Amino acid sequence: MEVGRRQAKISQSVKFSDAEPMKPHKQHQNLHPKASDALPLPLYLTNGLFFTMFFSVMYFLLTRWREKIRNSTPLHVVTLSELAALISLLASIIYLLGFFGIDFVQSVIYRSNEEDVWDVEEEENEKFIIEEDSRLGASAATTLGCAVPPPPALQVVPMVPPQPTKVSVKAAPLISPQSTEEDEQIVNSVVEGKIPSYSLESKLGDCKRAASIRREALQRITGKSLEGLPLEGFDYESILGQCCEMPVGYVQIPVGIVGPLLLNGTEYTVPMATTEGCLVASTNRGCKAIYASGGAIGTLLKDGMTRAPVVRFDTAKRAAELKFFLENPLNYDTLSVVFNKSSRFGRLQGIQCAMAGKNLYIRFTCSTGDAMGMNMVSKGVQNVLDYLGNDFPDMDVIGISGNFCSDKKPAAVNWIEGRGKSVVCEAIIKEEIVKKVLKTSVASLVELNMLKNLAGSAIAGSLGGFNAHASNIVSAVFLATGQDPAQNIESSHCITMMEAVNDGKDLHISVTMPSIEVGTVGGGTQLASQSACLNLLGVKGASKELPGSNARLLATIVAGSVLAGELSLMSAIAAGQLSTLSFAQRSGAHVLEFLRYLDQFGKTKVHTQLYPFFGHPNPPAPCPCPLRQAWGSLDALIGRLRAAYEENGGKPETNPFGARAVRLYLREVRDSQSKARGISYEKKKRKRPSQQQPP
Repeated sequence: MEVGRRQAKISQSVKFSDAEPMKPHKQHQNLHPKASDALPLPLYLTNGLFFTMFFSVMYFLLTRWREKIRNSTPLHVVTLSELAALISLLASIIYLLGFFGIDFVQSVIYRSNEEDVWDVEEEENEKFIIEEDSRLGASAATTLGCAVPPPPALQVVPMVPPQPTKVSVKAAPLISPQSTEEDEQIVNSVVEGKIPSYSLESKLGDCKRAASIRREALQRITGKSLEGLPLEGFDYESILGQCCEMPVGYVQIPVGIVGPLLLNGTEYTVPMATTEGCLVASTNRGCKAIYASGGAIGTLLKDGMTRAPVVRFDTAKRAAELKFFLENPLNYDTLSVVFNKSSRFGRLQGIQCAMAGKNLYIRFTCSTGDAMGMNMVSKGVQNVLDYLGNDFPDMDVIGISGNFCSDKKPAAVNWIEGRGKSVVCEAIIKEEIVKKVLKTSVASLVELNMLKNLAGSAIAGSLGGFNAHASNIVSAVFLATGQDPAQNIESSHCITMMEAVNDGKDLHISVTMPSIEVGTVGGGTQLASQSACLNLLGVKGASKELPGSNARLLATIVAGSVLAGELSLMSAIAAGQLSTLSFAQRSGAHVLEFLRYLDQFGKTKVHTQLYPFFGHPNPPAPCPCPLRQAWGSLDALIGRLRAAYEENGGKPETNPFGARAVRLYLREVRDSQSKARGISYEKKKRKRPSQQQPP
């Protein structure tokens, strides 16, 4: 049994003009006649007539019945006037019921048929649709990659006012290959506000089709094109009710890999989703240095997600009484039983309280298995609050979260107490690796770390930011593995320490991260791309042998990746390599800088204008004029470099050696040297082979 839209049935008596297309609201009126159309008089006159008849007849009958009661006359004895009045009363009642009842029901039914008719298709309608689609298939129009026939008779007028001349985008109507007219009508209904955009998935039962219709409606309403935003190739069913509402496409983020990262004796290939150039390459260099030095060691210090509701009492004394009750060890077991009923993985670990006047903030900490655990801990907290309401009926729960948690905000409580997974990762980098791979020295790294990561961050008043760029690596791994990107804020809390060991020869580096909030189940981890990245790390889904081990391992890998990123970036800064650009990032200005630097090592005497030998090709005596690079040598060098750049995959339009500024500079050098040395540089003309005249 398939669920779909009913095919619109258009009355044969309705004709559409080719010259003047009918507007949607007029089509609606003609296709569905109202009950009031059968009245011979205008609607307001008919309503006034029957209302007057109803009240006047009621007044007449009530007056007559009162007289009969006073005179003891039987009520069933009626005169001709009373009989006529009863008939008029019955007629007016029937009309009023029909006007307020039938017309209302009819409008609801028609609106349902037009906007919400998602019903089971009958065999007749299915055959009719198939025949129509096959008959009109030859004249299919292509819209957003879908080739389907246009509406045969209806000409839809866009409901959006014309855009200014600057806007050159014309959004073509989105047409689904399943039912052309139906999708066009739905788009128009969304544009006109008859169908809420958020309800398309539930009404259509097809998330991909709903996204396509919503996308087209958005283009018509805004007049802006979404051509660069991809729509195809994504499973919209997987995000319904979990990851994203009202989707119109998806954003592409490239994923690179770093590694192998040798961590606790195991090699990991770490995926990183980022648009920042050199981030993956830099982190990969750090992994190489760690691997060559024997690997890194990661240690999990703590694992507990937090949630802190805020409650209020009439007095601060009552708030303090609840605080003492929660902190009493004798009550902990009871509270644990109440809390743990919410999940088989959520286990209460501790309760921390803080007061502000008569307000009490209660910070619950619990284990959450392989899930990140925000929903899990929230359910347990709600159970405890319901239980406390029995003993503290005057407790007013202001909010399930009072920001003492603290979630998605930099907070000292997370930096000190930790939240999620607390991890420390360390490695000893050998002296020869520091010199050969990282191109710097141990002493330079230690000094730079102290002045930059420690003293510099302290001067800036940093909170948990005593590092070089931990958030870079955390964000990239979070995006690749389906974590909550907003939790990068507290998850990037990190302090990087460097120290010279083994008589100052080797480098000991460590990163301490107290609040890495990750999970391997739920949320974005179930999406296909993110699930594949988790599978690459060997932490996909929940661990059956040891619940929570996959999430803890993922947090350790994140810390190890941050260690590699910190090591590489700090080395680049210490060696002065941070601003070094690749050829693809260079411009003609960099080439000119290179040529001016090269010019000072030339061997060609170039006379100055104040010297008497200026303009003489062969001066009779030595002169103190400077030595420069000959123009011919510079021109030949730039030509070879330009050709080599393009031979190695470079694009001609981005070739820095072919920039206009470089050509102008070489021309100036040629002209100045020609005047100074008295040698005219003429471009050699190629000899063309003589063409033999045919006999």
